[in-house]
Amino acid sequence: DVQLQASGGGLVQAGRSLRLTCATSGFTFDRYAIGWFRQAPGKEREGISVIDAGDGSTLYADAVKGRFTISTDNAKNTVYLQMNSLKPEDTAVYFCAAEERDYMTRYGLRFWRYARWGRGTLVTVSS
Repeated sequence: DVQLQASGGGLVQAGRSLRLTCATSGFTFDRYAIGWFRQAPGKEREGISVIDAGDGSTLYADAVKGRFTISTDNAKNTVYLQMNSLKPEDTAVYFCAAEERDYMTRYGLRFWRYARWGRGTLVTVSS
């Protein structure tokens, strides 16, 4: 049974940092791509970063490139999102999702292609 659980959200001032954690279970971790997605109030969900847990390759949305870093701890089946230089427009509920590795190559950050989702964690960035 595939399970993903995002955690680490909270209230933070603009310019500060936060690290999100996605704990996973129920699938062979290094055969999957795991991504971070977010949904701000009144907006469509968007993909912000994906990592291939097998070879470590990554994708980033332009909005977070250079500020956010995705990484894995394969021994713990866990994915992290280090978020630096946070901006008020980063305020959203953040979700992690997983699909087979080839989805990263085929679909990238297209959230509607990812079927395995966890519950989100709220990040609020104050100005």
